Amino acid sequence: MAEIELTADAVIVRVTGADRIFAFKSELTIPLEHVVGAARDEDEARGWCHGARDPGTNVPGVITAGTFRRHGERVFWDVHHPERAIALTLRDETYAKLVVEVADPDATILAVEAALGGRAFRLRPSPGGCFIATGTAGGADRPKAAASELSSRRARLNVTAA
Repeated sequence: MAEIELTADAVIVRVTGADRIFAFKSELTIPLEHVVGAARDEDEARGWCHGARDPGTNVPGVITAGTFRRHGERVFWDVHHPERAIALTLRDETYAKLVVEVADPDATILAVEAALGGRAFRLRPSPGGCFIATGTAGGADRPKAAASELSSRRARLNVTAA
């Protein structure tokens, strides 16, 4: 599994536990301007072939971790449970995509979308079992419709910005 930290100018993906050995990496730092978007990626994560390992570990149905080359692109993986996989699509980076398992995919996607809209968040668990995104407000030039959508999604996911 991976932990994702969003700062004002970067996305930091920290690979946890033994996955650091299987993935041959412990941390990736991506400038926020190189992140195109985030989405659930359960279907691709359930697949059996993720490309050629470069280096990486693939035990179908158990773990996919590390760097894989597919269709001429490099993709970083760290997934045990496909239902918790998200994909961060990148541009102008070594990797075209990062596919990682996170504790709360919906809250993580919401936080990435908010960061891309001008806010920086850090996800932390709350006593109630949901995740709280804390950070600095920004993005005053963001359209009201986008702010309203983020607000309604935040309410549905029990995620708060502080």
